[in-house]
Amino acid sequence: MTAQLILVVDDEPDIRQLISEILEDEGYRVEVAENAERAREIFRQRKPQLVLLDIWMPGLDGISLLKEWRSSNSLTCPVIMMSGHGTIETAVEATKLGAYDFIEKPLSLAKMLLTIENALRTSQLEQENQGLRRQMVFSHEIVGTSKAMQLLREQASRIAQHDSSVLLYGEHGVGKEAVARYIHAHSVRRDRPFVKVVVPMLEVGSIEHKLFGSELEGKLSYGLVDEALGGCLYLAEVADLDTESQKRLLLTLQSKRFTRVGGTEQMDFDVQLIVSATHDLQDDIDAGAFNEELYYLLNVLPIQVPPLREHAEDVPELLNYYVNQLTAQDGLPYRHFTLPAQNFLRNHRWSGNILELRNLVHRLLILGTEVEISLEEAEEAVGATVPVFTSEIGQMPESLYDLPLRQAREQFEHDYLIYQLKQADGNVSKLADQVKMERTHLYRKMRSLGVDPKKYGR
Repeated sequence: MTAQLILVVDDEPDIRQLISEILEDEGYRVEVAENAERAREIFRQRKPQLVLLDIWMPGLDGISLLKEWRSSNSLTCPVIMMSGHGTIETAVEATKLGAYDFIEKPLSLAKMLLTIENALRTSQLEQENQGLRRQMVFSHEIVGTSKAMQLLREQASRIAQHDSSVLLYGEHGVGKEAVARYIHAHSVRRDRPFVKVVVPMLEVGSIEHKLFGSELEGKLSYGLVDEALGGCLYLAEVADLDTESQKRLLLTLQSKRFTRVGGTEQMDFDVQLIVSATHDLQDDIDAGAFNEELYYLLNVLPIQVPPLREHAEDVPELLNYYVNQLTAQDGLPYRHFTLPAQNFLRNHRWSGNILELRNLVHRLLILGTEVEISLEEAEEAVGATVPVFTSEIGQMPESLYDLPLRQAREQFEHDYLIYQLKQADGNVSKLADQVKMERTHLYRKMRSLGVDPKKYGR
């Protein structure tokens, strides 16, 4: 992780040199600008953690530049104004525009360093408070004492000591984000931002802009990579990245530098990248939908997050964990699960994994009236058990109509695809044509239904 970057904007060369030398001696990185135009250029290329900005400069003055940054919503760091001809009115105006503080020339270096230190600490506390508010909703603990969870914690702890890319695999709801946050919380970047991006939620056609920012028509727009600088960028559902975003991310990982859309200047990619997927990305590579080179750069440190059914012994601990978290977070009345209720829920299939369990606890805390959560209440909350299909065509349940609608549909899709695969001799391209389905979605559908096309080739 690189040192914090400070931008010094002053038209006097001696002042720039003096401040630069002092700050570098203090361990900061420094960029200098002699006027507003150069300051704009550096601000566009880099993302400083603090700006020291002189008010009186030839051309555009510091107050006007501050107004410009403020009106464009591009001001993401504290600004300390400097002036040798300061007045109370000027200081008040600068503060109203969002300046952190105002210092007079000739500079007291001790006061300047203290003001910088306080401004950076305040900015960091604001980021940490935002992170704490997010953590009230999203856990960064890997809960459970089973062998599977102990192994997962050990893997995550080892990986947290390195800065390489991490690829998390696992079904929906298994807690991939919690693992990503655990890695971040145990890394040297723990005090820097953790930025989560759910790729499918980004607007189609704007993913590149959202991730990397843009410099179009002279307007600077920071992206999520800028927001994550020095910290961690978590890309959930990375398989949904469009082709152009994949190319840009590939070039970024190869060079450890990135450019904004429409820009030419390269910035340091000082970010740990963690991505997740709910299926094997090799399926997308086979379907021509995911860049193979990018896959290998992302797959440096792979982690498989197991489904809850593979560590069901952790269910009682998870139930208690979420009771405690939700009662503290939402102010809900405390309740506890009886032993029969815990044992019943241990044997539940949990197709929605830990997310389903958390939602169940939340629902029971809201709707229940008794302190104890009984076996009957737990049974009613999860509903009737749904049989899991494992058979192929010709071995259908006694009555498909006796199954819940979703299970009946999946049973039909399962057998339908097997029938079509046999007709296509296991050829997925031919199958896609037969069933009128795009290959990437077809691979995902087959994986979710447990259909292996290799079994049906000749």
